[in-house]
Amino acid sequence: MSLSPDLLKILVCPKCKGPLAHHEHPAEVLLCRACALVYAVQDGIPVMLIDEARALDAREFPMAT
Repeated sequence: MSLSPDLLKILVCPKCKGPLAHHEHPAEVLLCRACALVYAVQDGIPVMLIDEARALDAREFPMAT
């Protein structure tokens, strides 16, 4: 895991301010179930820009929706 547990405790979705779920496979990402958005983690840095997020694909993360 490249993100520290302390950082994961304080990160929230920039759109709804809700909790994020951390997933490491198939790629390291942060998921917002409420907004159905996926935020990438690049080189250990979460990209927390709404415009950079992608839609949550239930086939990629079946337990996330």
